[in-house]
Amino acid sequence: MYKRFLEYDQITSKRLPIVVKLRIYVYLLQNLNSDLLQFKMHALLQLSFQDKRLAYKEFAPERRETILGQKHLSERLWLPHIFFANERESSILGTDEKDVLTSISRDGNVIISTRIQASLYCWMNFKKFPFDQQYCSTVLESWMYNTSDLILEWEDRAPISFDPDMRLTEYNLGQYWHNTSVVLSDEVNMRHGAFQGNYSSLSYTVNLQREIGFYLLDYYLPSMMIVAISWVSFWLQADASPPRIMLGTSTMLSFITLSSSQSKTLPKVSYIKVSEVWFIGCTFFIFGSLVEFAFVNTIWRRKENIELKKVNSKYIIKSTLTPRPARRQMGGGLSNESRARSCSSLDNIVSSTESVRNGNGTVNPGFNNYLTVHPNLPIIRTECADTLSVCSARSNHDHIVEIENDKEKEKDSATFTTMTPQEIAMWIDRRSRLLFPGLFLAFNALYWLFVYCF
Repeated sequence: MYKRFLEYDQITSKRLPIVVKLRIYVYLLQNLNSDLLQFKMHALLQLSFQDKRLAYKEFAPERRETILGQKHLSERLWLPHIFFANERESSILGTDEKDVLTSISRDGNVIISTRIQASLYCWMNFKKFPFDQQYCSTVLESWMYNTSDLILEWEDRAPISFDPDMRLTEYNLGQYWHNTSVVLSDEVNMRHGAFQGNYSSLSYTVNLQREIGFYLLDYYLPSMMIVAISWVSFWLQADASPPRIMLGTSTMLSFITLSSSQSKTLPKVSYIKVSEVWFIGCTFFIFGSLVEFAFVNTIWRRKENIELKKVNSKYIIKSTLTPRPARRQMGGGLSNESRARSCSSLDNIVSSTESVRNGNGTVNPGFNNYLTVHPNLPIIRTECADTLSVCSARSNHDHIVEIENDKEKEKDSATFTTMTPQEIAMWIDRRSRLLFPGLFLAFNALYWLFVYCF
């Protein structure tokens, strides 16, 4: 193993660390694997540092060309050991020694270029899926030498570059930035083996924005159409149970299958995603159409008519949820009963007048108040004054009761409206044709407002 070049400060005689500058050129970036939380990268990594032991301008001043070599030349030099801190797997591309390029300048400046491929870990946040954007970093650190021996730095000019012809199918490459930091390695964070200390670290982060065109055409538009198809049952008759049940269940199963196909590539996370909010909303509207059918079908099968104070949503829903006997029947029954009671009381009064007291104070049974004359003569009917007064009172009472009943009937007919159960069921279906689309449009407006504003 070749030892690294040691350089000391001429004033303080303190050992100086070697500065290694990096440049990376990414020419292939595969789509993120959402299930495994990783992405694959193919890149050209270039390391440059100065080793004054290799400077040949004083030994061969006539040589102006740079010394070029391949892997066999790099094996004879001291090289910094650098690794990907967030790698899952990495390797040098190619099986030939020509895949590693080494150059040495007259000043002893060494450049090592190699093609690598790496599968890197990337933590992803799916709260706004499929309108999310991910930030994936690539971290390079020194493995053996800490900051007192080696410092990593980015090149001053174009440290990170991407192939202009590189395209991603699901993401758009947004902004990217690089960073330089120092990582502490201790007994808890033993990311550098058994060595403790501060280690130099370089990183760059890429912003990947997900393309939503696929999800709009393959998920959102089909789900809207499935929800709209479930509303076709509102145009079917309330007693058409087989077609309405088949329509509701088939749309529900179709939507669940569509949603599961979109989420099967995502990891099982505990928080709620934006796509799940859409799933819950659409499921609510499809399930609501099934509940509406069960409600109107139950009303359709009722036998009694329903009296309503007003024909509006409040009184119709209230009367269908809490059915009760007709008000006219209740009022008619009470009038007949009161009338019977009045007649019976009058009969008692009449029976009491049919008995009189004689002069001795004893009560004689009622006698006939009619006077009979000769058959050949016309019959003259006479009644006592008490009987006439009782009959007059009875007729007056009956007339008052009839007037009150007529007024009550007129009031009922003017205030209440009678509807059959079939009419109420059709009325609810007609209102549902407007209510469900209106609520779904409001849900869409709130959903897309939340997606683009938060």
